Amino acid sequence: MPEILMKGLTKKFGGLTAIDSLDLHVKDGEYLTILGPTGAGKTTLLRLIAGLTAQDSGEISVNGKPLGSMPPEERQVAFLSQTYSLFPHMDVWKNTVFGPVARGWEKKKVDVIGREMLEMVHLYERKDAKPGELSGGMQQRNALARALCADAKILLLDEPLRALDARLRLDLRYELRKLVKDMGMTAIHVTHDQEEALTISDRIIMLKAGKIIQSGTPQEMFNRPVSPFIHHFIGEANFISGRMTGYNDGHGILTDELGTAYRTAGSQLEVGSKAVAGIKTEFTVLEKEDKQGVNTFSGIVERKLFLGRFTDFEVILKEGAIVHARLPSSVAHKFGEGDAVFVHYSPERLIVFPEPEKGLKSELEMV
Repeated sequence: MPEILMKGLTKKFGGLTAIDSLDLHVKDGEYLTILGPTGAGKTTLLRLIAGLTAQDSGEISVNGKPLGSMPPEERQVAFLSQTYSLFPHMDVWKNTVFGPVARGWEKKKVDVIGREMLEMVHLYERKDAKPGELSGGMQQRNALARALCADAKILLLDEPLRALDARLRLDLRYELRKLVKDMGMTAIHVTHDQEEALTISDRIIMLKAGKIIQSGTPQEMFNRPVSPFIHHFIGEANFISGRMTGYNDGHGILTDELGTAYRTAGSQLEVGSKAVAGIKTEFTVLEKEDKQGVNTFSGIVERKLFLGRFTDFEVILKEGAIVHARLPSSVAHKFGEGDAVFVHYSPERLIVFPEPEKGLKSELEMV
């Protein structure tokens, strides 16, 4: 299984730096997911590995061998791009097995892997159809099957499930990961879907402005984000700005500009330093009565939005702040628009960060 190493990788397009002195080690057989906002450099990074774009500086090596100017066809890389790139004159079957046929595989082996891949993406019954006869989601599934048939050791996936319906997207998450593991491949998977990244990955890296700002397991990225941006990107969060005014029983005390004190999780920040505390919307508790005491604030439900398994609430606190809470829909019936409620933040869930250099609003921007 291939190990990929990138050192000082840089790519510029005019005055824009798409990849900025990036260092990344992808382990043998790892399923790595890249998360990040639009324009972060995710697709550019895949194209550099595939050899479809040349880096300006830095090095990419596979199993210790520098790729240098090696052409794409010699890299043993299968790249599934957002544009699918299917051959319009070929049917689904011929598009799928194009790689094995071009490499001269025996017919029996081609038939086995072709059928296996098309059945996995639920397209075997459409094997005689041309790309122009397929929906966008079907075309994407055909492109995915072709990428998996390519006899590659490295699989690069650029938003591979984005055009699929919700049910199929869920099914293919698990099938795709299992197949990659069974085939002994190393995969790098780009997505905007945080839930997809959390469920499919061995490890996630967060890319912003061409730089890696955090790398970790799904659990680490969700529970121990290193910045407000990551805390908000991987699951929406509420934030409070203020100063650290003390510590007590392992908890921090953050006081906002109105003088309201919040008990937070532990922190290494010095007393007096500016800070931001954040809590996930799904950990933000709504109550009809003030049962919690500490970190509990009164407000009015301004908006209620049903999302299926969950329901989002927008609450305006007495002090004027707007807070969002995400509750399981099974209990959401307890609260309606216009209801008086109490919002509670568990101190252990209120994570503290140093105040961002350019301010919280700039930090949370998705560019």
